[in-house]
Amino acid sequence: MTALADPGRARPVLDAVRAEWTKFRTVRGWLIGLALAVLLLVLFSYLQAHGKHTGYCTSPNPDSCVTGHPYVPNGPGGEAVADAYELASRPLTGAGTITARITSLTGRIWAGPSNEAPSLDRTRPGLAAWSKAGLLITASTRQGAAYAAVMATGAHGVRFQDDYTHDVPGAAGAVSPGSPRWLRLTRDGDRITAYDSRDGTTWHRLGTARLQGLPQTVSAGLFATSPQTYSGQASRATGTFDHVAITHAETAASGPWRATSIGVGPRDFYPALGRGDERRVGDSILVTGTGDIAPAVAGTGPDTASDSLLFGLVIGVIVLTVIAAVFATSEYRRGLIATTLAATPPRGRVLAAKAVVTGLAGFSAGAIAAAIAVPLAEHVMRANGNYLYPAGPAAIARVIVGSGTLIALSAIAVLGIATMLRRSPLAILTGVVLFVLPAFTGPGVLGPASGGSAATWLYTVTPAAGFSVLGLLPRSPLVSYPYTMANGYYPLAPWAGLLVLCAWAAAALYGARVVLRRRDA
Repeated sequence: MTALADPGRARPVLDAVRAEWTKFRTVRGWLIGLALAVLLLVLFSYLQAHGKHTGYCTSPNPDSCVTGHPYVPNGPGGEAVADAYELASRPLTGAGTITARITSLTGRIWAGPSNEAPSLDRTRPGLAAWSKAGLLITASTRQGAAYAAVMATGAHGVRFQDDYTHDVPGAAGAVSPGSPRWLRLTRDGDRITAYDSRDGTTWHRLGTARLQGLPQTVSAGLFATSPQTYSGQASRATGTFDHVAITHAETAASGPWRATSIGVGPRDFYPALGRGDERRVGDSILVTGTGDIAPAVAGTGPDTASDSLLFGLVIGVIVLTVIAAVFATSEYRRGLIATTLAATPPRGRVLAAKAVVTGLAGFSAGAIAAAIAVPLAEHVMRANGNYLYPAGPAAIARVIVGSGTLIALSAIAVLGIATMLRRSPLAILTGVVLFVLPAFTGPGVLGPASGGSAATWLYTVTPAAGFSVLGLLPRSPLVSYPYTMANGYYPLAPWAGLLVLCAWAAAALYGARVVLRRRDA
């Protein structure tokens, strides 16, 4: 058998862990401390959730103010989406094709102050990067319905997008009368295929999307929309089309175009910069719209199921900091460290056993508390009228496991620091300075995050990076938005933040091991 499978080598390690666990569980104060950590985390999470109330005005007319969060539809995959645009459409039954040439894409941007409802009389010429105008086939005009669209954009060339999250690039460059784009969508059952062309003769296939459950008759037509700019200014876009044709498999479509404004009411996700419209100018059709067809990433609070956890986790880290420091230094204070090292001469084994016990205790406290706090906080926030971004079971499980891991790694790091310092007060102070104070710059601890470079830096390179595991707000490359701490976003991905904290814990344990080998008898 290999050394890794040798039970004779594994037994001393297990014996050391068992011995350290016996020490830990026989001290009633430490067990009470774990229970207190769970209780405080749940309590502060509840208080944070209970203090969140939605009551802001979503109507531009203060005399008819509608309070509550905007209506946010869910897409076919259950994700929160923005679905606001102007559509000029005809019905398409069965297989068929829609073709058009887009000759220009222009826009206007709100130029007034941010505290005023946007209106057309205070706009300036401009085009948002993700303004869109093109061809669209959708199951219905209900917000969140399945769709496929090929479009020209303000700064990202031609794109083929479907169901809010899928995106395929096409021809690059801006649209203009001297450089138009031909666009085409072909339907065959529930499959939509997109093409683009520079001359209307040579076509380039962009891709095929499958829209599950597509009805026999769909809406097919021209659309335009324009989201808020990066700085949060409302905008609108106008696409100019000609050579528009919708054909069925056997006969050409006929009848008037039907103009529909979707998702631009006072309770909808995006504030409308005027209503959209469709009009004819000579042989061209002009479609003007405002809003976006994309993932919803901001503008409703924002709130997630994990928003209330941060302050509670900070308190949990403080409690485990005290427990870990005292667990490491109590034997020095009582003069029992020599006995422990005599019973288990390999010093690294003793340190590893203490780290395992500390880590398991911290993980259990954090995970159990988070498993209770997350659904409780979600229930309380919804009862208070808050909108919560959808989070699937995997995302919630990640928050729960990540919360336990965060507390475990913090406790292990403090154990290593305490082993080096051998004094509980000094170890606790050091642990609080390193693992607690940076977290107070985060969103929802003592108030909104500062959003400055200092807070971002602290949540990137210090142990506070571990709190990134709480991040549930969606991001998307299809939406230009400042994903900053001031807007509720952590600077690192969840597991990347935990890796930073893991590096701190590993460094503390390595330093403790070096000190144990060189100093303690």
